[in-house]
Amino acid sequence: MSRHLDIDLGRQRLQLLDGDSVLRTYVISSAANGPGERSGSGCTPRGRHRIRAKIGAGARSGTVFVGRRPTGEVYGAELARRAPGRDWILSRILWLAGLEPGVNRFGVVDTQSRYIYIHGSPEEDRLGQAVSHGCIRMASADLIELFEQVPVNCPVHIHE
Repeated sequence: MSRHLDIDLGRQRLQLLDGDSVLRTYVISSAANGPGERSGSGCTPRGRHRIRAKIGAGARSGTVFVGRRPTGEVYGAELARRAPGRDWILSRILWLAGLEPGVNRFGVVDTQSRYIYIHGSPEEDRLGQAVSHGCIRMASADLIELFEQVPVNCPVHIHE
């Protein structure tokens, strides 16, 4: 087996594995609403996924993305003051697609059409807690490191 990701929602941890060997463990933040697959639920989908696209290669750490495109902004105190409570998507995006029809693929449970990502977050002090709107949040430095180590189509397993 090649590289793959294992995301444990109960432990709020993401592991990068090569076969059975753990290469790295990262602290994450998943959905405040808990696990779930339905569109509009604000939950983090479970099951087998793959990285559909890698977005942001070479972007500066803290680059702000909206609609998977860089805005030209870099996150900092001034942006935080101007947009309190904004769900920041920073640094890189690993866009997930479900692999299990009826579970996390197609219809009202489609991970890809829900725009579920692994992305950078400025709320690094809240990592390890379930506080996102459905995505998997990571520290920007950790995400940039991970981004360089996984290919498009990398398998991702999300479980409780």
